[in-house]
Amino acid sequence: MGGTYWSTDAYKEAAILRKRAGKSDFAYSDAARSGHNWNIHPTLDPKDVTFRESRDSDIHPHSTAISVIFDETGSMGGIPRVFQQKLGELMSVLLLKGYIQDPQILFGALGDATCDRVPLQVGQFESGVEMDEHLRNIILEGGGGGTSHESYELALYFLAQHTAIDCWEKRGRKGYAFLIGDEMAYKSVNKKHVATHIGDTLEKDIPLRQIINEVQRRYHFFFIFPINASHGHDEQIKNFWLDLLGQNVIFLDDENAVSETIALTIGLTEDAINLAEGEHDLDSSGASHSAIKAATKALKNYAGHKNVITTVGSNLPAPIHQGTRTERL
Repeated sequence: MGGTYWSTDAYKEAAILRKRAGKSDFAYSDAARSGHNWNIHPTLDPKDVTFRESRDSDIHPHSTAISVIFDETGSMGGIPRVFQQKLGELMSVLLLKGYIQDPQILFGALGDATCDRVPLQVGQFESGVEMDEHLRNIILEGGGGGTSHESYELALYFLAQHTAIDCWEKRGRKGYAFLIGDEMAYKSVNKKHVATHIGDTLEKDIPLRQIINEVQRRYHFFFIFPINASHGHDEQIKNFWLDLLGQNVIFLDDENAVSETIALTIGLTEDAINLAEGEHDLDSSGASHSAIKAATKALKNYAGHKNVITTVGSNLPAPIHQGTRTERL
């Protein structure tokens, strides 16, 4: 995937046409909720997917994979709408400021596999306005189990076992993986949930730390925690993620700054900017003062203490993708 160009003009024009036609930005979700038809959009269904692929092409010879998967339950339901409204701004910063080459973004959503109808939706890696289409086709179920847990581990399993990214496979450069939420993951990847929602057969459950380690092998993995969400001040949940990811947990005062935060995180990780330069870049791209303030505050600790390896030189990984439908861990 990712064989088209990003066009901010086309993105804005599509939004204008939807508004003129009186169509919701999330019409597929609205129809699903009003009609109680919970069929995942075909482009977002993770069941029996071999891989979501971020590949190089003639027009994108140095693709960089970026996955953004958010909890859409409860108070987190506004996050996809923020992304939809600010996608142009995010792409503008990444492309025009040169933080990375040829970004290809995959959007997805998660809920609770113990009770939700659509606990995992995963789009394609895209370079053009198709990413906006995938985002707008996500069903915003708004459920959740009420246990302070959501199925983040199921999304991580998909990233670890069902994505193929050229930035890593060809150049030994990690992609980026962002989970956005305010609850804890379950302690392990449940083999029954994997079979039901992804289609793989596992012999046993996979511990959470093991699946995180597998994701981190190929991705810079961050957890963005909006602290004004329902569980934003729950110390147990905060410490849960800090214990797992340390400096890569980003506490964000305002979820409306999530796009700006992702852009700065990538720029900092790539050593393309320092925090002051990132603040200037956001301002020149049209970001609001409040969003800039929230994003820079959220990343102050990471900017001062980050310890990352973006490139592994010639130590390229051995191929692990065999296209099987059985356990690979």
